Amino acid sequence: MTDIHKLAGTIDGAARDARAIAQLSAGTTLTLEQAYAIQKASIDLRLTRGERRVGVKMGFTNRAKAVQMGVHDIVCGRLTDRMIIEDGGTVDFARYVHPRIEPEIAFLLKAPLEGVVTPAQALAAVEAIAPAMELIDSRYENFKFSLEDVVADNASSSGFVVGAWHRPDIDCSNLGIVLSFDGRPVQIGSSAAILGHPLRSLVAAARMTAAGGERLEPGWIVLAGSATAAEPLRRGLYVEAEVQSLGRVAFTIGN
Repeated sequence: MTDIHKLAGTIDGAARDARAIAQLSAGTTLTLEQAYAIQKASIDLRLTRGERRVGVKMGFTNRAKAVQMGVHDIVCGRLTDRMIIEDGGTVDFARYVHPRIEPEIAFLLKAPLEGVVTPAQALAAVEAIAPAMELIDSRYENFKFSLEDVVADNASSSGFVVGAWHRPDIDCSNLGIVLSFDGRPVQIGSSAAILGHPLRSLVAAARMTAAGGERLEPGWIVLAGSATAAEPLRRGLYVEAEVQSLGRVAFTIGN
């Protein structure tokens, strides 16, 4: 029998200590439903330590990213205030095991969203949109995992940085995106790679969150998913994403 709380503690400890662990699925039969239960329980441990829930991230919304990670289903994870990286700030490389970065579009909500909604209804709930990057970090040894492992590990979400907010009526369907390391482009893509339109990711977030017994709350941030494959990070990098019409967002990896 799968011990949800024990496995949640294992995931939580690995994230806190930046320590690689064996795949959870290697030692037990793990269903997707159980993986989401582990994710929730591990985030609940953070909340009891004083962290605050601030949103949702969507994952594997980009075909290139899904192929890169060897999975095929859309997933979602939870965001807390402890995961926020200041735009222009510095992060400690030692906090992570296998850190990677991906450029995204972020939505800020002004109204709740729950269940099955249309893209128009989703957009009506948006306060603003912004350029963003998500720092992902699988805690599994040798960067090997199943879909269930990824979900249990909060969909690999470990940090995020959001740039300046813009009015929500900017057409974000096909915005050019450039991810750069030390001023050199390493990934070039488009917001159209996010399920064909980032709003579709927000629609999926409302549906998947409701399936987990929650709703998207006013004031929450929703990361729509990567527009490109993820790039491995290393010490000392200046990381920047530029999104057409939305501007830039950046941070530095400490030495």
